[in-house]
Order: sequence, then C-alpha cells, then structure tokens
Amino acid sequence: MTTSSDAPADPDPLEGLTGARCASLERVPIRTREDSVTRSGWRMSVACEEGPGAIVLLELSASVSLCRGEGVFLGWSADRLEAAYRVLRPPPGPDMDFSQLG
Repeated sequence: MTTSSDAPADPDPLEGLTGARCASLERVPIRTREDSVTRSGWRMSVACEEGPGAIVLLELSASVSLCRGEGVFLGWSADRLEAAYRVLRPPPGPDMDFSQLG
C-alpha cells in the first residue's frame, strides 16, 4: 500500500539553475509562422548564476500555450519551460501593465 509520502514529488523545473529569479516580465508582440496576425505574449527575462535566459509564453487559448526558451533555457522541453515560467512568475501587483498590443 502506498501513502501520499511514498508518491514521487514533481521534479523541480529549475533543476540545474542556481539562484534563478525573474529579472523582468514584459508584454511583447509575437508572430508565428502559422498566423498572419501579430499576437501578444509574455517575455520573462531570468537571471541566474549560470547566465542570462528568457522564457517567452504565448497563450493561444485558455488551454493551449506555447513556450520558447532563450539563453540558459535553450533546448528545454515546452512542459519544463512552462513549469519554470509558473514558478518564476512574480505575483500580480498594482503596477503590472496588462495593456494589449496590436
């Protein structure tokens, strides 16, 4: 019989990065090959001891999103990028700009 303490914990999406933190989060215009329109996405710049990186998140719908990694995140799977984005995302505050682009 297994108990909840025997269940494997979710892997840390930031494994391999030391001191990772969100340096900035900004709304950016994004073009994809599949669409003829410009969409808006989020670009999170990340600082860590291994070097700079960024995660770009494009939410196509409530259930479908695309992630792209840059710098230290290059080559990461989409699932791991999205999990890292969620962990590093700062809590929303009154100074967050939610303006729509395009």
